[in-house]
Amino acid sequence: MVVGVVWFKAGIAVAELDYRDAVDKSLMFMEAQRSGKLPINQRVKWRGDSGLRDGFLQGGTDYFIKAHPQPNVLWAQVGDGDSDHYCWERAEDMTTSRTAYKLDPSNPGSDLAAETAAALAAASFAFKPYNSSYSNLLLIHAKQLFSFADTFRGLYDDSIKCAKNFYTSSGYTVLMEGGGGAYTSILKQDQAKADFFACACVQKNDGYNVAKTPVYVREWNNMQYAASAAFLAAVYSDYLSKAHAADYMLDKNPKSMSYLVGNGKMYPLHVHHRGASITSISLLHSSVGCVEGFETWYHRPEANPNVVHGALVGGPDNNDGFNDDRANYEQTEPTISGSAPLVGLFSMLHSIAGGNSDPAPTVAVSYLQQSPVPHQTAPNDYPKVTPAPKPKPAKPVEFFHSITKEWTVGRTTYYRHKVTIKNISQKPITYLKLNIEKLLGSVWGLSPTQEHNTYELPQWHKILKPGSECSFVYVQGGPQAKVSVQSYH
Repeated sequence: MVVGVVWFKAGIAVAELDYRDAVDKSLMFMEAQRSGKLPINQRVKWRGDSGLRDGFLQGGTDYFIKAHPQPNVLWAQVGDGDSDHYCWERAEDMTTSRTAYKLDPSNPGSDLAAETAAALAAASFAFKPYNSSYSNLLLIHAKQLFSFADTFRGLYDDSIKCAKNFYTSSGYTVLMEGGGGAYTSILKQDQAKADFFACACVQKNDGYNVAKTPVYVREWNNMQYAASAAFLAAVYSDYLSKAHAADYMLDKNPKSMSYLVGNGKMYPLHVHHRGASITSISLLHSSVGCVEGFETWYHRPEANPNVVHGALVGGPDNNDGFNDDRANYEQTEPTISGSAPLVGLFSMLHSIAGGNSDPAPTVAVSYLQQSPVPHQTAPNDYPKVTPAPKPKPAKPVEFFHSITKEWTVGRTTYYRHKVTIKNISQKPITYLKLNIEKLLGSVWGLSPTQEHNTYELPQWHKILKPGSECSFVYVQGGPQAKVSVQSYH
């Protein structure tokens, strides 16, 4: 496993990286996600107006205010994650459901309401020196929302069930257990956890340390965790040296790849982003439908026609491997939650770099190769036992078909089919190719081949270990498709 580590003096940033430009690009990514009537000063020119009938057209804190029309009401979600995933289309062409979901006393959501209250309270502090009346308005909404969250307890994804598959709640106990000594106790617990993690990032926890750069948590969109960890490390930078994960994101990594799109000489070109992957509506005026988006734009090998500057993609795996493929959503999909910490992180690093006069920061970069575990041989005097041969399965995999959703458009009923592939053999399966007949639309989770009706597992999932599973999804009306094994190794 390759590990990149950067050491430097506490509070001193590497001068060769332009953190100010990184801040600007991170903010541009937020502009690319805007919905509603775009302002005159919109810098991302390939975007256009969208979602004009949603009812919530302002961004940031104005959005939260408008979504909170009454003390005990919070409009929490617009749209449906399931139907959104059936379509690959620009925001300007949206044809999917735009149903709005609200939280109220009968449908509580303490977690989401309390987090929104926290955001408004923090914004109130930020606006206070510049616009005291607006600051006071934000604080009023924050107090009302916290009272709503505290009085009517419940998880938001129990009230808005279609959110559970995409943004599952982690609970609200820590958010709500406030007041007096209990509040102080919880703050101390949170600080202790933050202290422990910050020390782990700089190898100061006597073996219980974060051993990778960037911080590695999971395969899907790992960079959002690395960004949050780096921001936490930056907060501690006044008294701790830290592993500089920010530089890893910007190109100080084994691939010399910037995972912040638009930054540096080399960055991902096939970002998993609908608007960026389809020609701008200002150039291609005709609408792009759900199926057309997949067939014409999603699977095309060329780079995206639009650069979504400032997008932080999911990033590499735990071996620093990265596959720049639009279908590889685990590594090439950007998120707002991933980019949000970058604004604070890069702002702090820019401030440190600009405010410190030390001309010679101590910088050492190394990539450490872990030695493989040596092979251990058994003693010669152990009795040799020949195991009984195990029966070989008639086929290496089994398919499990299920219908996870259905809906009707006109006179046609459509079904979302999920097919789980399980390796029931005792050996790893590689280069598995499937033949799919009677498939009427697009398929997610498989890659098409040059052969007719033949698909294979994605590049990042070439090996199916014994007993392991993977799945793919397709949508169509009428009977299900017929899936069979064509070949494997």
